[in-house]
Amino acid sequence: MARKYKLAVIGVGKLGEALIAGLLRKGNLTASNISGSVGQEKSIERVRERLGIESSLDNREVARNAEVIILAVKPQNMDRVLQEIADDLEPDQLVISVAASVTTKFVQDRLTKNIPVVRAMPNTPSVINAGMTGLCMGLYANQSHKNEAESIFKCVGETVFVDESLMDGVTALSASGPAYLYVVIESLAEAGVKLGIPRETSTLLASQTMLGAARMVLESNAHPALLKDMVTTPAGCTIDGLLELEEGKLRVTLIKAVVKAAERARELVNTQNAAPVKVKSTLS
Repeated sequence: MARKYKLAVIGVGKLGEALIAGLLRKGNLTASNISGSVGQEKSIERVRERLGIESSLDNREVARNAEVIILAVKPQNMDRVLQEIADDLEPDQLVISVAASVTTKFVQDRLTKNIPVVRAMPNTPSVINAGMTGLCMGLYANQSHKNEAESIFKCVGETVFVDESLMDGVTALSASGPAYLYVVIESLAEAGVKLGIPRETSTLLASQTMLGAARMVLESNAHPALLKDMVTTPAGCTIDGLLELEEGKLRVTLIKAVVKAAERARELVNTQNAAPVKVKSTLS
């Protein structure tokens, strides 16, 4: 059975809430094992009421008392938070960052004590336990840390470990991907409306069709092209629809969208890495 440990979530927003709720529901932790920090006084009661955990405005106190710390703050706030908690962390703790484009090196450089770091990139369907999380290991993380991180994100969906050089691609594909697919669902639903189907019914048809198609790919392990061919009968209506998609360059447009998003993620990484590391003076 998985071990119980003290977990802290710094920045209990929507994603932080989703992770905590998933752990309480499917993990081995109880509310007494988890604490969180928030940025505003009014959020303390929200966290306590929704999750039943202790909440605080003090990042340092929350981090100091935990064995695993999840940093769920915005990328632009990461440098400040890391500088704030660095002195209170030790190498026997595990830090997991879910901030987009923030590298493990960025985190390690600011913590300084050879603290193990795992970088995670979950997507928004994690809030309904249908998430996809890409993970990578920092320099000081070992197999035990890998297992710990995986068990956390398995509570809100599926996980995959990749080399950190691929994390920009993961961000562009699975983290940004829901936005692309919402456009596809919206477009299919609009087509239904054009054909006279009521909007609510048309949206249901489009959404459930996408859900079913995704499950077919996952559960059959068949190549999407093979599944596409199963739907496409000779001289049928599907082939005409596919020809329109090819003429409209849907395939290449989706590929280019993911590539462009990855390029932007890479730019954000470079911006983050350019942030200076503050060295505390030893002079009195």
